[in-house]
Amino acid sequence: MRKIISLIFLLLPVLAFAAGTASPSDIRLNIRGDAPDRHVVVKGDTLWDISGKFFKDPWKWPHIWGLNKDTIKDPHWIYPGDVIYLDRTNGTLNFGQPGATAAASGVGETGNTVVLYPKVRVKRSDHDAIPSIPASAIGPFLTRPLIIEEDEFKKAPMLIGAREGRVILGNDDTAFVTNLPANKGDNWQIYRPGKTFVDPDTNEVLGIEAIYLGDAEVTHFAKVSTITITHAVEEINAGDRLVLHTEDETSNYLPRAPAKKISARVISIYGGVSQGGQNSVITLNRGARNGVEKGYVLALYHKGEVVTHDGKQYTLPDERYGLVFVFRVFNKVSYALVMETRLPVQLLDSAKNP
Repeated sequence: MRKIISLIFLLLPVLAFAAGTASPSDIRLNIRGDAPDRHVVVKGDTLWDISGKFFKDPWKWPHIWGLNKDTIKDPHWIYPGDVIYLDRTNGTLNFGQPGATAAASGVGETGNTVVLYPKVRVKRSDHDAIPSIPASAIGPFLTRPLIIEEDEFKKAPMLIGAREGRVILGNDDTAFVTNLPANKGDNWQIYRPGKTFVDPDTNEVLGIEAIYLGDAEVTHFAKVSTITITHAVEEINAGDRLVLHTEDETSNYLPRAPAKKISARVISIYGGVSQGGQNSVITLNRGARNGVEKGYVLALYHKGEVVTHDGKQYTLPDERYGLVFVFRVFNKVSYALVMETRLPVQLLDSAKNP
C-alpha cells in the first residue's frame, strides 16, 4: 500500500501538467533562491511549511506536488522520517523513505521469471500523517466555538436551574433543561451567547458566537429533562443553552484559490483583540451562502490611505500583506487562520482571492 501511494505521488506531477493545472516553467520560476535540495520530515512539520521551504507560494503545494483534488481527497500521506526531494528540472517535489529498495515491494526477479512472495508490511496510522496547517492552532475551533443564527439560538434547549436552588454549576452537577428533544441523542454541549456578528457593509445580523461552557449527558428525558454536567470549563448558570455535541471535523484540507470571486471583511479577531498576527484566528463576514469553502486561501489587504498632494486628495491602492486559510465554514460567516502576515491584521481589513 505504501509503495502504491508513493508511486501515485511520483506519477501525479506528470498527469497534472498534462491536464494543464500548472506548467513546469511556471513552477520553476516559483522556486525559492535558497531552496534546499531535500528536507527530512520531522514531527510538527506541515505541508504548508514544507512547501514554503522550497517555493515562494507555499499554499500552492497541491499543484507543486502534482495533486489532483478531483481524484485525491486526502493527500496527507507523508510522515516524520520521509525525505522530500526537489526536482529542479521540472519544479516538482517527490518523497520517499531513506533506504527504500525495490525488494520492499515483495517482488523478485530471476532471469525471465518474476517470483512473487509474501512480505510483511507496516502501515502507519493516519494520525501520524503531516497535516496541511498547524493542527494545534485550529483544533479547539473544529468543534467550538460555534456560530449560531439568532433564531436558532433562541429556540435551543435552556438550562432552567438545579436542585436546592444552586446557582453556579460545574462537573458532576445535576441540572434541568426545557425543550430538550428525545430523538437527538444523549450528548450535548452547553453554551452562552457571546458576540453578535453584524455585517459591516449591510448591517445584517450574521449570527451569534456561542461561548463554550462544557459538556452534558441526558439522564432522563421529559418536559423538564435531567442532565449531568460531565465536563465544565467555565461556570454554568440558569439561562445557558444546549447545542448538540459536534464531532471533530477533519483537520486535513486541500488549500486552493476560490472557485469564484470572494470579497470578505475581517469582522472579529478571536480573543476580543483589535489586531492579530500569524496563527491568529479571524472571522470573515462571508460563509457557505457566498460560496466560501474549507481550504480556500485568501489574501489580506489594508485599505489604501488617502493622501493629499498639491491640494488634491488621492486614494492609494489597497495594500496586500498576508494570507489566510479558511478552515471552518458556517452559513453566513467563516473562520480563517492567518498563515502569513508582514503587518498586524486589523478589523475591517479585506480578504480576497489571492
